[in-house]
This record gives sequence, C-alpha cells and structure tokens, in this order.
Amino acid sequence: MTKTIVSGVILIDKPQGLTSQQVVSKVKFLLKSPIFNSKKAGHTGTLDPMATGLLPICLGEATKFSHYQLDANKTYEAIVKLGAKTDTGDADGQIIATKEVLPIHPDTLQKVTNQFLGIIPQIPPMYSALKKDGKKLYELARQGIQIERKAREIEIFSLKLALIDKDLLKLVVTCSKGTYVRVLGEDIARSLGTLGHLVALRRIKTGNFDIVNAITLDALERLDFAQRFEWLKPIDACVKFLPKLVLNDEQSVRTLQGQRLNVKNHALAQNVLADTTQEIRLFTANGKFLGVASLEPNGRLQPLKLVNV
Repeated sequence: MTKTIVSGVILIDKPQGLTSQQVVSKVKFLLKSPIFNSKKAGHTGTLDPMATGLLPICLGEATKFSHYQLDANKTYEAIVKLGAKTDTGDADGQIIATKEVLPIHPDTLQKVTNQFLGIIPQIPPMYSALKKDGKKLYELARQGIQIERKAREIEIFSLKLALIDKDLLKLVVTCSKGTYVRVLGEDIARSLGTLGHLVALRRIKTGNFDIVNAITLDALERLDFAQRFEWLKPIDACVKFLPKLVLNDEQSVRTLQGQRLNVKNHALAQNVLADTTQEIRLFTANGKFLGVASLEPNGRLQPLKLVNV
C-alpha cells in the first residue's frame, strides 16, 4: 500500500535538554501511521540543547523550501550572568575567569545598546559547528585546541537590555543569520566592564513564524492522531512572504514540466511584475501550490523548485 507523504510545516516550542534533531525525530514519530509517511523532515535552524523556543520543522515537500527560513532573521530572549566567563559561553561550560560586577548606570546600558546596533563584526566561538579542515570547531575545542577565527559581519536590527538583578542582564535581540547570541552576550558584558555567559536562551521568532503559534511536544503527543495534523501549516509556509501568481491549466502543466513561460500579458501577472527579477509562488487556478519560480521584468518565468503534485 502506498503511503501518503506528510507535507507541511509545524512550529514546535522546543524544550530544554533536547537537540534540534531529537525534536525532529519525535515529530516524525508522532505524525507517522500505517497510511502516513513522515520520514522526510528537517528543521530550519539549530537550537542548542540548552535553548528553548521556536523550532519550525518542515516535512515532505515543504523541506524543499526550508532554506528560506534558514536565511531569515531571528529574535531571541536571553539572560546573561555577569561576572563570570565559561569556556563554552553558556551555562553548560566551565567557569574559566571571573570579574567584579560594578553598579551599571542606565545611561551606560543605553550607550552599550547603541554600540551593538547595525552591522557589527563577530568572531565565531570555538564551541560551534563551523569546520576547520573537515573538523568541527567544538571537536577541536574539546581536545583543548584553539584556532584563529576570522570575524564575520552580522546585523543587529533591534536590541533591548535590562538589568533584572545586579548580576543578571536580560537581552531581547533581532539579528541576522549566523549571529551567535552566546558571543553577543559575552561582548556586551565586556563592554559593561565585566565578563558574562548565557544562562538562558529562547528563540521567539524566525522569519514570519512566531512562538505564539507553536505547540510543545508534550501537548502534540496528548492530541488525537487526527488533531495533530491541524497544527500542520501549508507546504508554502516558509515562502508566504513571496508574491503569488495564479496560472491557468495550460501554464500549470507546462510549469510542472520545467518549461519557461512568458506571462507578461497574463492579466494576473500584472500586479507582481517588478523592475528587478524576483522570486514568486506559483498556484493553479484551483489554489494548489506548485512551487517557486523566478520572474524577470520582461515577464519571463523560470521554475526554480516545484512540488510533486
């Protein structure tokens, strides 16, 4: 018997202590049955085991568009413990240095906030999955090996800092892909004249997804099997921000064959044509999502990623 492939996006509120891949495996298990195949799945950006919060998981055909959320901006809430530095930059590591925490004036806090806004350089941590000569940096770090890392440009779109205790600093940050919040916390603590490490990290937004629309693994497991599918967002959930173009039956068939089209004179294309080449979502006349295509200013339409229909 041919099984129906589960396709769509589900937003999980990841618990502390689990890896992102363990969460994916649990979701796959909860959505499989004798008639449903949920083998193909992946997340849209790793969260460390210590971290909690939003983890979008793509299943089936939706995995073709997961990279759009991998590249998306993220928003985090974090707590930095001031006065101590760990080898990993977070509470999972060992304290390797301490420094007194002097009283911090609100003006100083605002000055430091402004200092970290915009495009800034950031040196990736040794405890990361980045690779050097085929080996992950954290593997080298565990062997006591330190290597030089080049600073990379990241962008901080918004940042709020607030002292919740004399040695606990809360930060809420919206940042670009590739930002290490652990390193940001360390750098902010240094700018405040002390040391610091992360003791809590929670992702609350990624791209157009929000934690308020997520479900915990425990809550998902408590639901009846059919009810679990009610949390599954459409296949195009990761690309909802792209303009939408509806094709007629003939155009839909040609597109699914990988053919280029010219839609400049297509009435429904007029409201999505732009001065530059752009990516758009394609739909059939009856509302079925076909995939993503590149649309040039001259009306030339080139399929990029298509779903199996």
